[in-house]
Amino acid sequence: MKKILVVLAAMLVWGAKSSTQENAPLRLVETISVPGTERKWDHFGVDLKSHRLFITSEEEPAVEIVDLQTNKHITTLTDFKEPHNVMVFPEANKIYVVDGGASEIKILDYGTYKLIGHIPLSIDADPIGYDASTKYLYVVNGGRAAKTPYCLISIVDTEHDKKLADMKLATNRLESMALEGSGTRLFVNMTGANKIGVVDRTKRDVVETWPVATAKDNVSMQFDEATHRLFIVTRKPSRLIVVNTDNGKEVANLTVADYVDDLAFDAAHHRLYLPGGGGAGAVTVVEQRDADNYQVIATIPTKPGAKTGKLIPELNKFYVGVPGKEKQDAQILVFAVAP
Repeated sequence: MKKILVVLAAMLVWGAKSSTQENAPLRLVETISVPGTERKWDHFGVDLKSHRLFITSEEEPAVEIVDLQTNKHITTLTDFKEPHNVMVFPEANKIYVVDGGASEIKILDYGTYKLIGHIPLSIDADPIGYDASTKYLYVVNGGRAAKTPYCLISIVDTEHDKKLADMKLATNRLESMALEGSGTRLFVNMTGANKIGVVDRTKRDVVETWPVATAKDNVSMQFDEATHRLFIVTRKPSRLIVVNTDNGKEVANLTVADYVDDLAFDAAHHRLYLPGGGGAGAVTVVEQRDADNYQVIATIPTKPGAKTGKLIPELNKFYVGVPGKEKQDAQILVFAVAP
């Protein structure tokens, strides 16, 4: 009788777990193995035309390429010092790789991946923002690594592969940025000053700053243009802060996973996905009830150090990078986004 009860209890637990997974907003559907033992993933790039996902690795410097249709690793690109970001331009047959360690953007051929050009920047080039209307790429560089009390946001003309100007911001650390599509503002995390900077892209200057009063180390950022809400994630402590961009005021503040380095806003499902690499690793899923009301609806387990990810709305998939370490293989976790 005891054995029967144990079996029934196990079946109930398994059934509850299975039901929970099926009803979760993110469901793990694939784990992609990637070569390399000392991997520290940074940001992802996507090319839907060729069904490719590009993942930058800061340690064992490389750009890994995965086929989005087969979920198989295609190839490894090397000859980088510390790549942080990838931007793909299929119509121009080129790929930009922001190589912070080499103080430049490397330009690769779209089909062969051969190096075809360079755009010089300052050291530690990393976060980017793209304005499709002007074809200008905005790149954060300089600051702490350059031993200057300011950072630069360089404006790059991607049509002609040249730097147009540098905007100087009064902090030695800048992180993620977000561009306004209906206006000329660029929002950027002035992490070293514990502020949000508001840059006018036409004037090429900071026109306003908003304090981040309730936490420190503001790193990740996304913007919901429909509701005029800016989402930022801090690390001290780990919080999601929602800001009204009409007045710079905080409207919501939630506890999220530790050590988040990327933030995805899913406009179709009114959700945010926050991959945190602290502890055992997890993705916090936050539901946007309305412009000012948000709720954590799930915590999806990942693996230690899995702090970056990429939402591809066209595929309804969310990709998370698991770093390679001792006793942990480098992987890309593929999650299906539930309706």
